[in-house]
Amino acid sequence: MEGFAVTEPELPPASADRRLRLMIPMVVAFCFFLEGLDSTIVTTAIPQMAADLGETPLRLGLAVTSYLLAQAVFIPVSGWVADRFGMRRTFCVAVLVFACASMASGLSASFAGLIAARVVQGIGGAMMVPVGRLILLRSFARKDLPMAINYMNIPSVLGPTLGPLAGGLITQYLHWHWIFFVNVPFSLLGIAMAWRFVRDEAPASGARFDWRGFALLGVGMLLLQVGLEVLSHPVVPRATALLLFGGSGAALFMYARHARGRANAALDLSQLNVRTFRIALLIGGISRVGINAAPFLLPLMLQIGMGMNVLKSGTLTFVMALGTLVTRSFSVQLLRKVGFRTLLSTNTVVVAVALAGFVLVSATAASWVIMAYALVFGAVRNLQFNTLQTLTYADIASAGFSRATALGSSIQQLTMGLGVSIAATLLSVVAHDPGHLRLEDFQAVFLLAAVFPVLALPGFLGLRRDDAAVVSGYRS
Repeated sequence: MEGFAVTEPELPPASADRRLRLMIPMVVAFCFFLEGLDSTIVTTAIPQMAADLGETPLRLGLAVTSYLLAQAVFIPVSGWVADRFGMRRTFCVAVLVFACASMASGLSASFAGLIAARVVQGIGGAMMVPVGRLILLRSFARKDLPMAINYMNIPSVLGPTLGPLAGGLITQYLHWHWIFFVNVPFSLLGIAMAWRFVRDEAPASGARFDWRGFALLGVGMLLLQVGLEVLSHPVVPRATALLLFGGSGAALFMYARHARGRANAALDLSQLNVRTFRIALLIGGISRVGINAAPFLLPLMLQIGMGMNVLKSGTLTFVMALGTLVTRSFSVQLLRKVGFRTLLSTNTVVVAVALAGFVLVSATAASWVIMAYALVFGAVRNLQFNTLQTLTYADIASAGFSRATALGSSIQQLTMGLGVSIAATLLSVVAHDPGHLRLEDFQAVFLLAAVFPVLALPGFLGLRRDDAAVVSGYRS
């Protein structure tokens, strides 16, 4: 499947109508805005939520991972549903489910109720994000994708950028329940824009959904998450975690055998035959695990390890997210100049060094020093994510977009959840007392997180210099 020539028989909507070149990315950006706002706003408020619900901050990591796990499990349904009922209708219903679950999360008065609502919210996000990405891919000609992704990411970056600051302000002056209520007006606006500007395709009759494969995937991912959760509790025997990991591996292996040669597989693993797609997802996933630990660790380190209040912590974390805007002005030009191989391999080393550099952040460091470092880390982090996202679908045939986005989104969400879960597990392992975390505990975990991008480096060096040159514009 490598080296094929991509043909697009008719001009996609956004390439035919100049007005849609901005509006379609704006519509898609709403779903990424909501997701980014939700994830970063929650991590800032974790210590206060934990105190209010009578749980430890590490335990409240489940409020993040339960959402991400539900997304990873239910994303395989998204492509089938979008093909069956239409992209626009699926997207609008998904955003509505997300909004209703956000209200339920805000109204939760118990830990169990919060987790249940977050799972439902994750199901809505599982349809919202990949279908939004599918809308983008089907609306633009391939040569216009870098521009479209850049347009989409500018407003979508506002979610994770505003999240920490909004979380600090809301938690400090109102109550953590309100961090979920803010999703509702944005959701309604996103629904209205999608219904107005997204051109729907005729629903396809399609094949029957692969419920057996879906069940195997769900069991495999769930056992993996539970195994990591067990590891973070010293009172539970480590052998229990090993059994859960073994069960997870067996379920996922059974799915791989089940999906082989199956046209209607829940996740189409044949898309991994496209080399650039495989490297961007699997090798990129390894680097994402370490990088995604940072947004979870930093607010906890500032509040618990360094004694900052939630508003000051949110302000400093806001600067890290603000760093993502720095790369917007030059990321497309840089990709065109050096290509995917050089950019990813070089920036992977930079990201690893930046993660390890959090070891040098001390309680006596001036706020402006922490802010400057967080800004730099946010910039290199976003450059890595933006480049990986562009590479992922660069060589996928147009007919395979819906199944490729389902597989890609599922793996990306799983690595986000693993980043948080592994960070929480490592904290419980290195800490002398997981109930009373110290600054040194967070510094040690940041150093361990830096290992993951290093492990991904050989895979990125396996790219060719002219890989996906049609998308990057690179000429060797």
